[in-house]
Amino acid sequence: MPIDVLIVGQGLAGSLLAWLLIQQGYRVMVVDDGAENASQVAAGLINPITGRRLLKSPEVDTCLPAAKGLYQQLQQQFQQPFFVELPMLRVLNSPQQRDYAEQRQTQSAYQAYLKLGFVSCEQINAAFGLLQQQQTGYLKTRALLAVIKGYLQTSNSYRCSNFSYQDLQLEPDLQWQDLIPKQIVFCEGHQARFNPWFGKLPFQPAKGEILTGQVAENCPEQIINYGHWLLPLGAGQFKTGASFETRQLDNLPTQAAKQTLLNSLKTVCPNLANIQIIAHQAGIRATTLDKQPLIGSHPQYRQLHIFNGFGAKGSLAIPWYAQQFINYLQQQQPLPLGCDIGRYYDTHFPR
Repeated sequence: MPIDVLIVGQGLAGSLLAWLLIQQGYRVMVVDDGAENASQVAAGLINPITGRRLLKSPEVDTCLPAAKGLYQQLQQQFQQPFFVELPMLRVLNSPQQRDYAEQRQTQSAYQAYLKLGFVSCEQINAAFGLLQQQQTGYLKTRALLAVIKGYLQTSNSYRCSNFSYQDLQLEPDLQWQDLIPKQIVFCEGHQARFNPWFGKLPFQPAKGEILTGQVAENCPEQIINYGHWLLPLGAGQFKTGASFETRQLDNLPTQAAKQTLLNSLKTVCPNLANIQIIAHQAGIRATTLDKQPLIGSHPQYRQLHIFNGFGAKGSLAIPWYAQQFINYLQQQQPLPLGCDIGRYYDTHFPR
């Protein structure tokens, strides 16, 4: 069956890329094994200001409008709210970080994302104050992936199958099973480490664990960022996370991570009592060595592409980068230099 694009993986990257391609008239097939992926576990946080020095995320001024626009389009299509805008309180952890916060509040580039001044809250232990962040929120990733999967199935654009690299014919034309695609895009998350064409790229996968909890009272109404984070879900429910583990890469929740997350939460929110843990989940993020996405074409097999490596910033970054990648496939413009895997051609692709 001839198609335009075969996408391997139905995480957030593969799902949003498939949606945008279909809307622009491409014949698409998404192949996925149906197993739970990191996108389904993720909290989907959108936070324009990150890190110890409180810096803007790369390309946030273009990524954030693109993300909000796409999620609004999907909300209208499926009549479900996917993006929840919710303010964030950043717990400042040192006098130096408070100095950074004061600097950012005076810089025009940050005014859209920060409120002036600092606040205190009886529920939150913050010796150096709380910075109020704007244009923050979270994406309901599990719900969004479910409706896109249903849409793809209805459109005969989804196949539940393990993608075997050995079954891919590269020459004289691309072919996988009965599919004859013009292009193949690998959106495999951390599994890309085992991809025979892109596995040498500098992935730095990290396991993260998230708790879903319930309390009877005193649950904050804003997102609290304190190194870890608390995400209120309403009716006393919340999520908290995420742990960070680079050695033991599996999807198994651990008691050690659970205790670390609870201790961290109780230090910042000491009034939270009688916490009932409803769910404990783990996933592996497809993070990268330089913290930038990995997007582009194989130097030898130009019809093979990768769209991956968004890590914890996928909800914010993927919509804009997906459109840039589509423009690249259409040969309308080059990829942004920071994400183009061409930066690794000389070191990570044996010739």
